[in-house]
Amino acid sequence: MLALLGLCTIALLLAAILTKRLSPLVALIVIPVAAALVGGFGLGTGKFVLTGIQNLAPVVGMFVFAILFFGIVSDAGLLDPIIDRILATVGTRPSRIVPGTTLLALLIHLDGSGAVTFLITIPAMLPLYDRVGIDRRILACAASLAAGVNFLPWTGPMIRASAALKLPIPDIFTPLVPVQAVGLVFIFAVSYWLGLREERRLTLARAGAVEAVAAGTRVLSDAERALRRPDRFWLNLVLTLAVLGTMVLMAEKIPPALMFMLGTALALIINYPSVDAQRQRIDAHAKAAILMASILLAAGVFTGIMQGTGMLKAMAQGAVAFVPPGLAPHIPFALGLVSMPLSMLFDPDSFYFGVLPVVAEVAHQLGVPPLQVAQGALLGQMTTGFPVSPLTPATFLVCGLCGIDLADHQKFTFPFLLAASVVMTFAAVAFGVFPL
Repeated sequence: MLALLGLCTIALLLAAILTKRLSPLVALIVIPVAAALVGGFGLGTGKFVLTGIQNLAPVVGMFVFAILFFGIVSDAGLLDPIIDRILATVGTRPSRIVPGTTLLALLIHLDGSGAVTFLITIPAMLPLYDRVGIDRRILACAASLAAGVNFLPWTGPMIRASAALKLPIPDIFTPLVPVQAVGLVFIFAVSYWLGLREERRLTLARAGAVEAVAAGTRVLSDAERALRRPDRFWLNLVLTLAVLGTMVLMAEKIPPALMFMLGTALALIINYPSVDAQRQRIDAHAKAAILMASILLAAGVFTGIMQGTGMLKAMAQGAVAFVPPGLAPHIPFALGLVSMPLSMLFDPDSFYFGVLPVVAEVAHQLGVPPLQVAQGALLGQMTTGFPVSPLTPATFLVCGLCGIDLADHQKFTFPFLLAASVVMTFAAVAFGVFPL
């Protein structure tokens, strides 16, 4: 009975989110609470909800202050010299321009926001692409590759996986560091190859050079210039490296949420010492922070009820009978291979909070650590998959900024993103993250 109730709960959750009948926030709260009441758990539902929210509190805190921190140092101009240097260095050769685009997008995506990455990278590089004559689909692809391979601890998929399975983010991320390094090498190789191919198409390879073409330049608005603090660049850089380095190297001793809290406070003091200015910077980035925090807290309601009522365990026990024991160790590897295409079918909330817990519990029943299941999912599901998924606004943002059709973008970029996911999956096997 519990297994059937759990299956109906997840099916209803997925249907409500995918058909947009309910927002993820509403669906993650209303549907599991209703299911618990139908299951006869009554007032005990509140206890399950509270437990779920308490388990997610550190993740929510980290994400909120990560958004604030990166937003503040970006407002202060931390990335400006990097962007300008890249634009000045790439020159007019596509074999440099395309990898430069990838590098720029990768650096900007350190804040974990795909939308911000595309909003900065594409307008900065598009004039240069048009002047040289480079296919705009390549610009969309290069930016997508950089954002897609990034699954740093404060990115959405990583946080959702941690929240859904109640696993510490460092435990998930640290073994994936060399895997991500392989992915980065792959995307830069692809970017260079795409640039070289375009260079040959434009006959630049034979000429060795072309007529002088003005490099891409960025024009800041008056409001953006007023926020810049170029004289404090090195302070912001040292602060950022200290926060990230401490979080990665000492995550077991110092909570990541605390590092971002301290980083945010110091960034405000260094760059915007007046109280009014600090309030304005917080207000400027609060919308994005609160939106994700509310989703994560709602996810705590869902996961708390699914686990507290025993529905998740009952579903997994029922599914175990259909999985041959000999295939169980291969679940993470198989999930890694299919995780990127799954981005075309499931939005991040419905997958990580609806599908992944069931897969993880089935694997756990068969002796496979849920940690490996989370890592398999992160190799593609809404990481390499999100820039081409029709279920994410960022995909349409890429197409709109580049002035290309969605179908053209998907057809051109999908194979490279899928290849990146597959390469990282095999790298995960090679590094012993999970068995083949």
